[in-house]
Amino acid sequence: MDEVVIYGSYGYTGELVAEEAVDRGLNPVLAGRNRRTIERQATELGCDYEVVGLDEPRALDAMLADATAVLHCAGPFSRTWEPMVDACLRTGTHYLDITGELGVFEAIHDRDSEADEAGVMLLPGVGFDVVPTDCLGAHLHERLPEADTLELAFHAEMGASTGTAKTLVEHIDEGGAVRRDGRIRQVGVAHESRTIDFGWGHDGRHAASIPWGDVATAYYTTGIPNVTVYMSMPPSAVRQTRLAGTLSPVLGLPPVKAGLQWLIEQTTDGPDADERASGESLVWGEARTAGGDRVISRLRGPHTYTLTVETAMATVERVLDGNVHTGYQTPAGAYGPDLILDIDGVEREDVL
Repeated sequence: MDEVVIYGSYGYTGELVAEEAVDRGLNPVLAGRNRRTIERQATELGCDYEVVGLDEPRALDAMLADATAVLHCAGPFSRTWEPMVDACLRTGTHYLDITGELGVFEAIHDRDSEADEAGVMLLPGVGFDVVPTDCLGAHLHERLPEADTLELAFHAEMGASTGTAKTLVEHIDEGGAVRRDGRIRQVGVAHESRTIDFGWGHDGRHAASIPWGDVATAYYTTGIPNVTVYMSMPPSAVRQTRLAGTLSPVLGLPPVKAGLQWLIEQTTDGPDADERASGESLVWGEARTAGGDRVISRLRGPHTYTLTVETAMATVERVLDGNVHTGYQTPAGAYGPDLILDIDGVEREDVL
């Protein structure tokens, strides 16, 4: 197989991805800006490495010159996607990342025509954000092609890595979002709530709407113009989330964000191996027509970080095998709704 660069390979998720890539017999080039950390990791895994900052375009181009693809794992992606995408378009390198940031999906989508002309695939969101939800949305659309409304939800014992927590802080003042009539609308935090039967012993879970990546991607995958995404959380957490929304003008101030992110760096490690091995994730979806027809399907899979590693590798391997679709892509748009079923431990059931 040709070469894949894993940028941000020594972050929590990047390290898991790099280890899995080596276990699968790939020969990734590990990359990032911290020389000491990347040298240690490369020695331990027996990989080549590059010390490159995202503010060094010539060095990025040199790093990608012989690469088929880059798997970008360095967030918050709102700060990091653009220089890497620019470098991929200059060098003809396929771009994959593990973002879940709504604005990043939209911004990369705006580069669709450039990527198509360059013969490059731009495929953001190849982790838990948004492979399982995207695949379930595509499956529901296949079951009910006339649907004009899509609701997706997930329940997960997630834990949080340093990068994930810092990303949440990065967007703490942005509120909620839904898609209505094909356009993304800004709404209040947790503005909608409902009870969802996730199945597998998790029926009747309270959930609230969040600005998940599928508000962007599900529309491009399915064409369904109305999309809302929910995350399970108890009513008390919904109240706290809404309260935090009223404080967003203060929480969004740069010194406050910087302080919160510093605190996260000191206190957050991410779930350990035992937590990842014992956790699971559940996804629910419903598609409806204006006339009242509806279908419901569900997924069950491993822990969110385990799933991220597996889905990232599944997409990387497809790209390295030459299974590429140029321009902006979504996971299910590129590889179909059954992409998620290729992951060990994932089950899907049609409820209605």
